[in-house]
Amino acid sequence: MSGAAIPPGLLTGGSPPAPQGLPELLRRHWPLLPLAATVLLLVVPLPAGDATASGKVTPADAASLLLVFCCAVQALRGEVRRLSPLGALLLGMPAVGLAAATVTAGDPYAALPGFVRYLQVFVLVPGAIVLLVRDAREFRLAAGCFVVLALVQGAVGVVQYATHTGASYQGEDIRAVGTFGPGDVMGMATVVAYGLVIAAALALAPGTPRRLRGPAAVSALALVVPLVLSFSRGAWIATAGALAVVMLLAGVRRALRTLAALVAAGVVLVGGFGVGSEMMAERLTSITQVGSAPDQSVTDRYTMWAAATSMWQERPAAGVGLKGFPAHRDGHSSIGLSSGSDTAGAGQAYLRQPLLSPHNMYLLVLSEQGLIGLTALAGGWAVLLVAGLRRALRPDRAPRSPRDCGLAAVGLLVWQLTDFLYADIGGPSTVLTGVIIGLAAWWALGSAAAGGTDAGGPDASGARVPAPAPAREGAAVA
Repeated sequence: MSGAAIPPGLLTGGSPPAPQGLPELLRRHWPLLPLAATVLLLVVPLPAGDATASGKVTPADAASLLLVFCCAVQALRGEVRRLSPLGALLLGMPAVGLAAATVTAGDPYAALPGFVRYLQVFVLVPGAIVLLVRDAREFRLAAGCFVVLALVQGAVGVVQYATHTGASYQGEDIRAVGTFGPGDVMGMATVVAYGLVIAAALALAPGTPRRLRGPAAVSALALVVPLVLSFSRGAWIATAGALAVVMLLAGVRRALRTLAALVAAGVVLVGGFGVGSEMMAERLTSITQVGSAPDQSVTDRYTMWAAATSMWQERPAAGVGLKGFPAHRDGHSSIGLSSGSDTAGAGQAYLRQPLLSPHNMYLLVLSEQGLIGLTALAGGWAVLLVAGLRRALRPDRAPRSPRDCGLAAVGLLVWQLTDFLYADIGGPSTVLTGVIIGLAAWWALGSAAAGGTDAGGPDASGARVPAPAPAREGAAVA
């Protein structure tokens, strides 16, 4: 057999790979179609108005419910991996705090919509993603949908800035908000930041397929522009922190080269072309003045943080109940709180948006769900972050582990947990929070979920690798 060609898959014990057309790809990956729809349907513009108002079901929300339904069908057919007790505990623990906050609320019926929303975002959608996403290829498909969404929304935002058709900012209609409108000014910044973190992770990770590395790098640099034009201080801070973690995980040399490229791009965009240079500099300077000379938005935020803390002190165990913050806000706020925030532009007339949350996810959970809810939610997120970092830092123990997926998952979770320091859920992009947590949990919850070598996981290219021992149908996660 000297010089004879070895058929692909013989050394690994698998069959030679067959060409896959679109019908075959749809047959194999059809459960991921609702996941892709959950992300991509956020391209669809929504009617102008209060984007944060409860009771609105968007097309993306409907797709996420279809995703959960598909997961249930696959589970009944025995075609999803089984959760270990630890995985089930981490993904199901938030439901305990939610149930306690709903039952003990002053008006349980008013708290019920909040219970459904939190259950959707923090339990059902993440759990469905962990059970349905089988390998690195499917993770990259989901991540690629985020990049596509970010590029589309970012392009709309750049046009809004260039044509003065964006949301009102300092008397000019130049703030890039994409199709989310001025009622949800963080919507475009959030999805653009998600796409930027994912693209940067794919471009930097050693295991990324070559066909993806170049487009990922170009996409990451392109998404810097709409992120800058969103004038969102919170998104800037969270993105900087997430990119720092991704670059350090990818290696010091890669981090330095990437940092140099980002600095050069910033100099060209801001200095050479003057992309929002004066206003961006003023916005950056305001970050350092939030303690000494805060503007009204920062003053309102501090006041609502104090109100949330006061609510928790009144009911420390279970909080005031889901959706209870607006009803208890005035009784715990000082006179420094304004009546709302002004929104206009991007096709919408002037509208005064009420302040219905403290704009801090941890304080919102603490005030409405108490220590029980905060421990269940934030405790689970902390465990996922630590587990994800440990896997990303130990590539030698899992040589087939898809590093690009690990960097993307950890970067996204770092972004989300940082953003939660000065933002909370609300608006059409809320459903993406559940997808982010699900992708992070897929990576963090054990080698079978993230593609280790002991359970027949994916290799760096995303191909399935047979297990060294007879594998049971549905490997356990975590």
